[in-house]
Amino acid sequence: MATVQIDKLLETVVKEKVSDLHITTGQPPVVRVGGRMVRLETKSLEPDDTVALMKSITPERNQQELQEVGGTDFGFAFGEHARFRVSVFKQRGHISMVLRRIPNEFLTFEQLGLPAVVTDLLERPRGLFLVTGPTGSGKTTSLASMINYMNDTMDHHIITMEDPIEYYHQHKKSTINQREIGVDVPSFPEALRRALRQDPDVILVGEMRDLETISAAITAAETGHVVFGTLHTTGAQGTVDRIIDVFPTNQQEQIRTQLSSSIIGILSQALMPKKPKGLVAAYEMLVVTPAIANLIREAKTYRINSSIQTGRKFGMQLLDDALYNLWKDGLCEEKDVVMRSNNPGELKAKIAMAKKGLLEDGDEDDDEDFEDYED
Repeated sequence: MATVQIDKLLETVVKEKVSDLHITTGQPPVVRVGGRMVRLETKSLEPDDTVALMKSITPERNQQELQEVGGTDFGFAFGEHARFRVSVFKQRGHISMVLRRIPNEFLTFEQLGLPAVVTDLLERPRGLFLVTGPTGSGKTTSLASMINYMNDTMDHHIITMEDPIEYYHQHKKSTINQREIGVDVPSFPEALRRALRQDPDVILVGEMRDLETISAAITAAETGHVVFGTLHTTGAQGTVDRIIDVFPTNQQEQIRTQLSSSIIGILSQALMPKKPKGLVAAYEMLVVTPAIANLIREAKTYRINSSIQTGRKFGMQLLDDALYNLWKDGLCEEKDVVMRSNNPGELKAKIAMAKKGLLEDGDEDDDEDFEDYED
């Protein structure tokens, strides 16, 4: 009974292109469509139903983990149609599940609206490229798109470390080995340590959450590899500070120096509700120029934001400027862009001026002329 049911539910999810399926006791299954939660018109789930649904898709190893620690995560494929990232957990003694749909097709940079300079950064022979943003901001999708671009255009050996694997890559021009934490290798630091002996050109580190992983990623980037990493930080400036703050005080100066010479770019993203429906991403882009490397080395990260603002000719952009443009182009509501802004007061004032017609097109670029004086 349960397998039929889960198949039916997953077919609905794939057909309607919903992002998440929520299964919990005491109500029908719920799907998230365009950011909103919608109940399916089926029967309310009993405790036995949720257990049966869970057992029909959860591997033995994960069922054991669920018993021991009350929760587990895994990825699974629904035939050829889609993959899902599944989180199973207990609440009030019952079983709940959230299944996040991972589309099978890779989106192009244009479809994602990624900054054009990303293509240049991917062609660099080495360096650390960070993609940051809160959970659910589309980091995985952006990274999958970048790996796919490299796979289409470069003959590289690409090693990914993911928890769990979301997008599956075929070998095209590149050879791609994807290692799942907990299945293929016990931890990120262990996977990274081994990766350096596996003749990689490109390494993707799914999550840089501890000192050991961050340190190994920086070293790998310094020794001639392109390393992609993700962090849950917002904004380029905050990301650099966060990485340095992970280290003990007596190591911070050395890490600043290492980071300044290895980091090539930071893409920070936020997913926004789009009018009338759907989602659109807003991006902050930091391209590390010699001047910005200097700011990192000299602990002057508080000046990064103004450098991004003046670095437009290098392809840089502040999140708030991206948000302003989404509002100006009629893609997002004012309240939504202000809510996501790093500097809500300033953005509100800018929008108010634009509404009064006080902003000339040139005013938005009024700091272009000073960029050569950044030291």
